[in-house]
Amino acid sequence: MEVHRLAVAGRKPLIARDAGKRVAKAWLPRSRFADVAALATATLTLGPDAGAFYNLGWAQSFTGRPRQALDSYRRALDLYRQAGDRGNEAATLHSIGLVYNRLGYRQQALTHYHQALPIVRDVGDRAGEATTLTNIGGVHNRLGDRQQALIHYQQALSITREVGDRVGEAITLNNIGAVHNRLGDRQQALTHYQQALSITREVGNRDGEATTLTNIGLVYDGLGDRQQALTYYHQALPIQRDVGDRGGEAATLNNIGAVHDGLGDRQQALTHYQQALTITRDVGDRAGEAATLNNISTVQFQQGDLVRAEDTLDDVLEILRAVGDRGSEAIASFNMAALLVRMARPEDAVAFQRRAIVLAEQTSHPALDQMRTFLNQIEQMRKG
Repeated sequence: MEVHRLAVAGRKPLIARDAGKRVAKAWLPRSRFADVAALATATLTLGPDAGAFYNLGWAQSFTGRPRQALDSYRRALDLYRQAGDRGNEAATLHSIGLVYNRLGYRQQALTHYHQALPIVRDVGDRAGEATTLTNIGGVHNRLGDRQQALIHYQQALSITREVGDRVGEAITLNNIGAVHNRLGDRQQALTHYQQALSITREVGNRDGEATTLTNIGLVYDGLGDRQQALTYYHQALPIQRDVGDRGGEAATLNNIGAVHDGLGDRQQALTHYQQALTITRDVGDRAGEAATLNNISTVQFQQGDLVRAEDTLDDVLEILRAVGDRGSEAIASFNMAALLVRMARPEDAVAFQRRAIVLAEQTSHPALDQMRTFLNQIEQMRKG
């Protein structure tokens, strides 16, 4: 870090860019997004640099600034194309696709992934090809097309095994497990997660180990075995703290809170949600902050504290609108409509539910039919 600071102060762009790249590579996995943004911004005072724009885009993406992230990524993309750097061109197209996917623009995400795919194939980047196929599978999964997701994940899995990419193999096994879990095939999910867990431990990938332990916990939670879920979550948590994965730590605290909520221990649920909320705010993870606040509002609703629940959901919706996450905004609007029905305010509920449906239509949300059914119920209630 000191080398970078001195290089910027001394107007030494080559040294600053190299040092900035190395520091960002260490900080990004530890969710030090604000620090990376400051680092990249300082580097860019010495002139345009594709790597700095790319790292800035990454930091902006994870701190609730997707539009700025897209601008930074596009500037990086232009520079990589001018330099004929096909590998980083593909990586940047991936990152743009990820932002669009988070914003709910699934077709835009697919467009960028499908632009990246022939590039990684042309340059012979088999690991990059597997990553791209995984990302395409992820979009289909979000669209509710589980079979298409599995097809792309299986293609990616074959490549990771062919090239000996054990970390990539574990990631893909986790993705396949997640699809089976959503399909209700818990045993298949556990089989794939256990395979992934063995690999992460074998190669010493502690981040991946924690992620897999969390996923196994989610399966047991879905099976109703909450104590087993807690066992796995509490194995994941110290690993995430050891490796400095603050985003993962917050996600696991949210999962632990959800288990306690399911067990009826609302205070323990709130305690863990509040810990997660502090972390998401510390690292500037606006999407994580919104998800955690949504969990808190659910507990407040269950406790009968409807006014506070409404205030908390207002905060959720404000964040989601700011970051442009239309899919999550659709669900939050749906939740608000349900709350307003409970508060005997059907007129307001109808307005929120109509908004939820518009957003769900725009993002091809899998819950669209459920939202339409609920709107009909509210309208009937209002007439009655």
